[in-house]
Amino acid sequence: MAHLVDTLHPDGGEYGLEALARAARAAGLELVVVGISGSGDGARAAALRRSGAVVVEHGLAPWDPRAVPRVVETLREHRVRLVHTHAPNADVAGSAAATRLRIPVVSTLHRIEEEPADWLDRVRRTARTLARKRFVTRTIAISRLQRDWYLRVAGSEKGLVVLPDGVTDPGPPDPAVRARVRRGLGVGDDGLLAVSAAPMRRGKGQDLLLDALAELPEDLPLTVVLTGDGPLRPWLEARVGREEELEGRVVFRHHGDPGELLQAADLQLHTTRTDTMPSVVVRGMAAGVPAIVSRVGGLPEIVTRDVGRQVPLAAAAIADAIVELGGDDALRARLGRAARARFLERFEADGWAARLREVYEAALTRPVSA
Repeated sequence: MAHLVDTLHPDGGEYGLEALARAARAAGLELVVVGISGSGDGARAAALRRSGAVVVEHGLAPWDPRAVPRVVETLREHRVRLVHTHAPNADVAGSAAATRLRIPVVSTLHRIEEEPADWLDRVRRTARTLARKRFVTRTIAISRLQRDWYLRVAGSEKGLVVLPDGVTDPGPPDPAVRARVRRGLGVGDDGLLAVSAAPMRRGKGQDLLLDALAELPEDLPLTVVLTGDGPLRPWLEARVGREEELEGRVVFRHHGDPGELLQAADLQLHTTRTDTMPSVVVRGMAAGVPAIVSRVGGLPEIVTRDVGRQVPLAAAAIADAIVELGGDDALRARLGRAARARFLERFEADGWAARLREVYEAALTRPVSA
């Protein structure tokens, strides 16, 4: 099976491919990952190779017409029986290459598109939808909300399945890692640590989160780590530096991988204004961390009241949820246990790979459009 992506650059979509590569062998899958464009430092490609995938990068510019013949050549070389595409450029090139080779295409929808910006944008989206209906054997929505959106756009559920991406099980949190990370952040035995790991860009809600944190009682012993990066980071850092209510409570960390922070956390905060199926929230569940999430997009399908709290996009509501969970150790422990159990049942990578194989087998039994 070949997974075709626009790029393996760190700023591109992640798509859960590393988790899938680690789980592929147990599911009876052989994974080839093909990037149309280059990946910059090559870190993601190297991680995929360490996880057992064959990686091919073509180093082409976006929408380069040479992409289709190059992909055809790669698929032939590796005797690929099915192509799984991710993102617009890969959808187009992958469908064209697979049609030439008369092999099926599976495509995952990774986002919900807003209303078209203009008539040309509408024409492009209509063309993509028609091409998907014509050439793609199975379309995967990663949430029920996304499925409902696509049904409105495409007008048909033919070939459409719902299958959330999976995450590798990190195992139970390591007490030594938890203690080390908390000690490094100056969080004592009686303190609380919350982590927010959404990208720091427009629409991801860190401004709203800071509004909520400014409303918290002074005696709540909470430290909040904002981890990651993005264009809004300088603005967020400047705000924290000038507001007394935030300066002693919020810290920034440049962790590329939030795994250790999540192991050390008491709460995860994800107050984005829009999201489909963020893997970082699932990773928090895997670590047994209760989450407070905004009631938007696919988040309510991940975090139920049994494992965390859903809140409206209002600072006061976010603050109230933080106070509720922050002040009740037994409640956090119960939610954390339920979160890990829900992760293992619904989002663990081995189960995802097995369910994905079922999708592939169904696609391979259908005639391929010429």
